[in-house]
Amino acid sequence: MIKLKSIAEETTESINSILVHSLTDEQAVQVADLVEKAVIRGLLEGQHRAVDAAKRCARHDEEEARRYSEAIRHENDMLIATLSSLR
Repeated sequence: MIKLKSIAEETTESINSILVHSLTDEQAVQVADLVEKAVIRGLLEGQHRAVDAAKRCARHDEEEARRYSEAIRHENDMLIATLSSLR
């Protein structure tokens, strides 16, 4: 798994390569931070969609839907914590 910081830095370098004027070092750090936050927001949105899908699929059994939802949230929280610790 690529570290979250590496993803943000690679994306920042890609952004920098298409700009007419290169980012300053300070701007590059700020852009990398924004990219990192966007990746986390994307993961959270994916979690919300997965939870909604689990609830729809297990509509017939509320307890089962709750277990699926909790498992999805737990796994995603673990992923975000792991990625964040890799910074």
